[in-house]
Amino acid sequence: MKIFLFTFCLSLLVFLSFSSSCNLKAEEIKSESVASGEKFLDFLPDSKTNAKPKTIQISPGSPAETVRKFYKNLRERRFREALMMTNLKPAIEAMTDEELSDFQTDFESAALEVPEEIQISGEIINGNRATVTVKVLNEITNTLEDKAIQLRRDNDLWIILWLDESAEASLKREGKNYLYQLRIEAYQTQTQELLQRIVRAQTIYALQNEGQFADLRTLIQQGLLPEELQDPKMTGYKYKIVLASNKRSYYITAEPLVYNKTGKLSFLVEVESLEKEAKLKSKDNKGRPLKE
Repeated sequence: MKIFLFTFCLSLLVFLSFSSSCNLKAEEIKSESVASGEKFLDFLPDSKTNAKPKTIQISPGSPAETVRKFYKNLRERRFREALMMTNLKPAIEAMTDEELSDFQTDFESAALEVPEEIQISGEIINGNRATVTVKVLNEITNTLEDKAIQLRRDNDLWIILWLDESAEASLKREGKNYLYQLRIEAYQTQTQELLQRIVRAQTIYALQNEGQFADLRTLIQQGLLPEELQDPKMTGYKYKIVLASNKRSYYITAEPLVYNKTGKLSFLVEVESLEKEAKLKSKDNKGRPLKE
């Protein structure tokens, strides 16, 4: 499973809150829920009904045409043009090409998910507001579903509302710094989730190996963790597992790949034994590990 953290086109951009410390049960094993995994799909028949999804006629200058052009620009790597069609525009137009390139990996991940033709199944216009629906594939149920995209008319142009009113107000106050902060929060939230996943993987491994834990490479080789954990460019963070000499305790450190760009918080997880709780701590340590 690949890890993509900051993809504009696949989900609404929202702030994710998190606490600075928490406790995890090292012995607790839960089956991991799989994300809905929505992807834009080429024009395909429904596997259950064998009927093609319905599409609509698209008029020039309409909300539906705006959505189609947005994804076309994204697919063709015209990232600035694509994002200028959303209410991220105040931040994007303030960024230089060099600053925008800081997000190149994120944008490339998004572009790979966009097919040649976006299947638009509906359009509703109500004054200066509009809703456009597109067909997406739910990878869990393997069925096509409608995904709603909200738009607003500004100065006779339709713009895609990837941010709600509160987030848009923050963007207008903070400008381009908003995008950097948004990415930092996304990486930090994902880091907490990945640390919990490492703890669960260690628990599974230890139960199968007489209470002994393993290093990161071994957990990946055993199929308990994704390979992307070894690539800081994918996760935004550098992960390290340090085992005790008897391999019956360990700690994990995670610090930002680039301080103040991919994260501010450094993380530390300490596990004394299989039976003890894993303690997770975080602190702004200027990009340095919380424990050497």
